[in-house]
Amino acid sequence: MISIAILRDLRFQDVLDILFLSAFSYHLYIWFRGTKAFKALVGLLVFGLVFTAARVWGMFLTTWVFQILWQVVVILLIILFQKEIRQVLERVNPLHSIGVHRTGTHVEWAQKLAQAVYHLASRKIGALLVMERSDLVEEHVTEGQPLEAEPTQEVLLSIFQKDSPLHDGAAILRKGRISQVSCYLPLTSETGLPQEWGTRHRAAKGLTERSDAWIVVVSEERGDVSLAREGGMEKVEGPERLSNLLEGAYKPSGEGTWVQKAKLLVTRRWRIKGAVFVLIFVVWMALAGQQDYEVAVSVPLKVRDIPTRIELLDPPTQRILIRVQGLRKHAGILNENNVEAVLDASAADAGREIFRLSRSNILLPNEELRIIKIEPAFVELTFKETAGNPHLERN
Repeated sequence: MISIAILRDLRFQDVLDILFLSAFSYHLYIWFRGTKAFKALVGLLVFGLVFTAARVWGMFLTTWVFQILWQVVVILLIILFQKEIRQVLERVNPLHSIGVHRTGTHVEWAQKLAQAVYHLASRKIGALLVMERSDLVEEHVTEGQPLEAEPTQEVLLSIFQKDSPLHDGAAILRKGRISQVSCYLPLTSETGLPQEWGTRHRAAKGLTERSDAWIVVVSEERGDVSLAREGGMEKVEGPERLSNLLEGAYKPSGEGTWVQKAKLLVTRRWRIKGAVFVLIFVVWMALAGQQDYEVAVSVPLKVRDIPTRIELLDPPTQRILIRVQGLRKHAGILNENNVEAVLDASAADAGREIFRLSRSNILLPNEELRIIKIEPAFVELTFKETAGNPHLERN
């Protein structure tokens, strides 16, 4: 089987290729999930798969049409989703990985904020608090009024009570301080959400799908407190639990042992990661056979058709190294069992003979394969007259 041969000949570069594309595709899914650009990304993926299949199967007209459409679609996507593309480029900023963040590290306000939030919940005052982390959220929100204040109980009550002109919308906290109020957040486009979720919950989920912000939601109807982060939503029981979570929002991502980091890397969203890996692996296997591939095969030299009047003095013990290039589905299965180096000695005579090895001396299982180099290019053999040679008897 070609697929088994490809797996058996898997290189370090292939493993790195699959892992890199899996990680890249996973982060694209996380970053674009729930946005309008995500549907376009899925359509672009289907478009690319159809184009690849048409090219592999030799569908000339379909390939030609898709090559033209591909250029137009890419330009349209760049124009329509330039905001999302800019956001992705900001997220891959290497400064994030070495600890250069825009957020502060002081979290003394977390406990006071948690107490204030549960005070609002006890009075069933709806609230929406956005904690900005590494990603700026200004480009995702509309309206908004600037306000510089500490997130104390009194301040939050004055903002979110129904009689306040600023109660409708969300308050944005930057570096532990309120910077804007009465901001409108983008709603999630995901379907099948819990029926009890109101506009605040949908807005919180929508913003977490577009940024790394954490959002505290206080339900006006039930007095529940929830925390939205990374596209998910969890109900928080008690101010102590909320305080611990809020402190974790601003802890550097590099904290923890290497074992903990590795475990989190595998277990966090493992279903999504597994599905993405399987998809990338299947696509890679489908396309790997079409890869231009070069392989080196070492085989013994076989000498045939030696005239009966002479014999080979010392059978060759050296091996011939053959470098072959072609499609991976053909070149990847080459080995000592299906490749032969054969030397025709029918024109040889007694004494020392030098033979030049060429393409005609190599037997390959597929004619589409190309021989790049044969080492050594020349072979020296020694023949002697056989004991029963009639020519020797007459002399």
